[in-house]
Amino acid sequence: MRILVIGGGAREHALCRSLSLDPEVTALHCAPGNAGIAEVATLHAVDATDGAAVATLAETPQVNADLVVIGPEAPLVAGVADAVRARGIAAFGPSAQAARLEGSKAFAKEVMAAAGVPTARSHLCTTPQEADEALDAFGPPYVVKDDGLAAGKGVVVTDDIEVARAHAHACERVVIEEFLDGPEVSLFAVTDGETVVPLQPAQDFKRAYDGDEGPNTGGMGAYSPLPWADPKLVQEIEQTVLRPTVDELRRRGTPFSGLLYAGLAITSRGVRVIEFNARFGDPETQAVLARLRTPLAGLLHAAATGRLADLPPLNWSEEAAVTVVVAAHDYPAAPRTGDVIEGLDAVAQQDAPEAYVLHAGTKRDSQGRVVSAGGRVLSVTATGPGLSGARERAYQALGRIRLDGSHHRTDIAARAAE
Repeated sequence: MRILVIGGGAREHALCRSLSLDPEVTALHCAPGNAGIAEVATLHAVDATDGAAVATLAETPQVNADLVVIGPEAPLVAGVADAVRARGIAAFGPSAQAARLEGSKAFAKEVMAAAGVPTARSHLCTTPQEADEALDAFGPPYVVKDDGLAAGKGVVVTDDIEVARAHAHACERVVIEEFLDGPEVSLFAVTDGETVVPLQPAQDFKRAYDGDEGPNTGGMGAYSPLPWADPKLVQEIEQTVLRPTVDELRRRGTPFSGLLYAGLAITSRGVRVIEFNARFGDPETQAVLARLRTPLAGLLHAAATGRLADLPPLNWSEEAAVTVVVAAHDYPAAPRTGDVIEGLDAVAQQDAPEAYVLHAGTKRDSQGRVVSAGGRVLSVTATGPGLSGARERAYQALGRIRLDGSHHRTDIAARAAE
């Protein structure tokens, strides 16, 4: 199978790494990729949100893709999967219509209401006055969500009414909702629009600093499995959240085929959906795929071609996985780029295969050195016997890496390991 992966972050590096280890994959390409992905896939320059350009690349004799895997949300919302399928090529990722589940918080709420999926009470506001009234109605903590795509950073949760009001007024359309108490869980499901196959749950860490302090980020680390969760949690989420949502979208004539990501709160009143995403999450993907033993290519291709029901149950490692994100100086405010990254070879030589580095925002400079090229620069991922073992290996490997001014959290999975 010849595969083209679209995207250039740590999520796509995790996908490419897993695909590169799959004996079914005879050729692996990625566009645009990054310095780490270049070690396992052939890179190509492309505008990831230009459906025609992506489809044309997939058709070239060099790539000749049997499957296109679309990583980020922006290309999905822009209809790249539709453009690829229109050329007769299998695509893993929902249509533009189905991807509205992530592209519009208001649309997601509408679908959940129709499907009877439990979620927070909310108001869609289009004027500052409506936003102010909704904030007053719900009270603190205030949850304010930009209705459109915001790269994982369009949500503000705060006790400060002025901060909440400023964010709400800055959005053209904003969803304001009640605060959901309880721990958060991320659950991915692969679906072909009819069959739903949940993966293992993970938990990520959104705040920049230890103890969940500091500003919201795209994610500073993740772990899987969740030793504190009810063993029946995945089955409950599948029955009350995932299947009803997939069934409702199919009923509307816009079937969802690809990766459905449910961000959930385990509240005192039961499971509630915080948000849906239309693609693999970052950094949870890094931890989840580290534990998946079923070959990834066949799973994604079956979803893209409507054959998920034919697959046997997924096979998972008994080991735990932990991912720790290394962020650039002053991330998430104004991350500095161009700093040289050292120690990557040391990790490869001393920590593999239990620990390895997935590149997020990296590139090679004119001297061939790997340098930072984004806010979240690296995801150091490790597996081990239990979360304590995986944590130890991840932080040991991270200790070999040097990136001037960088920062990372030291408490990823610490509480769960205890």
